[in-house]
Amino acid sequence: MITVDPDLASPFTIEEPQWNPDKSCSHCQNIECQIKFDILKRKHHCRRCGRCFCDKCCNSMVALPRMCFIDPVRHCKMCALVSKKESEFFEKQLKILIDGGDFQLHTDFDQDSSDSSILPGKTFSCFLSPDHRYLQFDGEMQENILVQKIESVQVAGVELDQQGNRVGNGICIQYSDCVGKFMILKMNVDKTSSRKEQSMNWVTAMLKAFRLLQESRK
Repeated sequence: MITVDPDLASPFTIEEPQWNPDKSCSHCQNIECQIKFDILKRKHHCRRCGRCFCDKCCNSMVALPRMCFIDPVRHCKMCALVSKKESEFFEKQLKILIDGGDFQLHTDFDQDSSDSSILPGKTFSCFLSPDHRYLQFDGEMQENILVQKIESVQVAGVELDQQGNRVGNGICIQYSDCVGKFMILKMNVDKTSSRKEQSMNWVTAMLKAFRLLQESRK
């Protein structure tokens, strides 16, 4: 594992679980197995859930970037399915978010206030910082957003892509700013940009990122 300062860790990481003590594990904890451990039937801990299993029920070696493991590690069957589903996000979606997209921005300073601001006539590039901790914007008119301060992410508009699939062409992000003030940022894909498709993919990736963020907070 890579040792990371919790204050500097990616918001998409989760803490390693406490392992079930060896003394409390006399049988495989797969309810469909429950074979008794002995000299020949050794116990193994799933790195994701920390429970004890026999080798047959915990022999999947799967990448686990959410816990900062460098190499694939042992998973039970159920946890292996979860980690494999997450692998697309870490291998593909994170790269899309870091590459960024081009958007027109509209900000509401307070949910209960009529005070709002449209940033007209300019396209802003938005991208995830390499350490995954901030949404960053080019220029100085929109502050960077601390990912941990994002409270909700919703699609603000959809259209059909070339394959006829519904994809987001806008997104609404609710967050707390640097002084704790509630903010709403609406981002519409700049349809004139050469990166329109990339920007729409960015919207999809951001929605997936927020779902993982919610899981990390549990």
